[in-house]
Amino acid sequence: MNQMPSSTRSRSPSFCLVTGGAGFIGSHTVDQLVAQGSDVVVLDDFSTGRRENLAQWQADPRVTIVEANISDGLSAPLASLTAEKGTFDCIVHLAAQTSVEWSVQNALDDIQVNYVGTAQVLEYARIAGVGKVVFASSSAVYDENVPVPTREDEACQPLSPYGIDKFGAELFLKYYADVHGLRSTILRFFNVFGPRQDPGSPYSGVISIFAERAAAGQPLVIYGDGNQTRDFVFVSDVARAIVTACDPDRATGAILNIGTTLETSINELAHLIVNLSGSSAPITYEAPRAGELRRSAAVIDRAREALGFEPTVSLRDGLAITLGWAQDGVQSEAV
Repeated sequence: MNQMPSSTRSRSPSFCLVTGGAGFIGSHTVDQLVAQGSDVVVLDDFSTGRRENLAQWQADPRVTIVEANISDGLSAPLASLTAEKGTFDCIVHLAAQTSVEWSVQNALDDIQVNYVGTAQVLEYARIAGVGKVVFASSSAVYDENVPVPTREDEACQPLSPYGIDKFGAELFLKYYADVHGLRSTILRFFNVFGPRQDPGSPYSGVISIFAERAAAGQPLVIYGDGNQTRDFVFVSDVARAIVTACDPDRATGAILNIGTTLETSINELAHLIVNLSGSSAPITYEAPRAGELRRSAAVIDRAREALGFEPTVSLRDGLAITLGWAQDGVQSEAV
């Protein structure tokens, strides 16, 4: 593991590829990369990503959008760009199928996107001589019985195809580092939330769904008893961690949790959203879903040391921002 002190200024890549860059986390990452001076290529198949997430960059020469599916390989769709501009300094690999529940019912499709897709990205990086890969992994890789909050060296025994494929992809990154010398950093995201997370998608997080339903006065549906817990981290904090990890001199070879260390139950979350929104939406319960962890929260000591990472947006403040965004969406649809 190659780490630098958190006080050292990060060096942003001058030319960066973001797979899944039109998505929720991806578009916020593009925003921060461009703000720090990078030229960015977004590769997205727009199955879940949205062009409006990148609307602010539509006429900006610093951002190029390529529509392609990572599972089909990267060399062909990127050939003309790299012939003109050269090799990428960094690939931020965010393109993924992100629903645990969906993966349980569609394991082969999950493998194709999350495991095979990652292998395609890594093979491209090896052949092209890319400087570094930053990979979006997940807290879903951990065993159900690990201590909570959880450290990165705890047991990985995923409960779902989604978690299995993310962990398998981590092993593939280690292989490419050990055998081919490919530099990489693995970030295990906990529950990311914020604006641009599509509440109408089956891949959405609970907060975006609850926020939209509260804004519309519709029931907030909790699966199970609601005592299951999650570590909710705001998207701008996550994007900042990603951009810092792009620095070739920081956290190379590291696996880092990205969360807040705080454990919030789904019951607490639902009541907080109802109260903050001033909504009269009821809270209802349905049967629990398969493949989901009972408790989840991160220990982030390694991310603090390697990236200088510190979450800056509280759950309450982040919810207020997200609820405002959801309310604007409801009002727009009503016009």
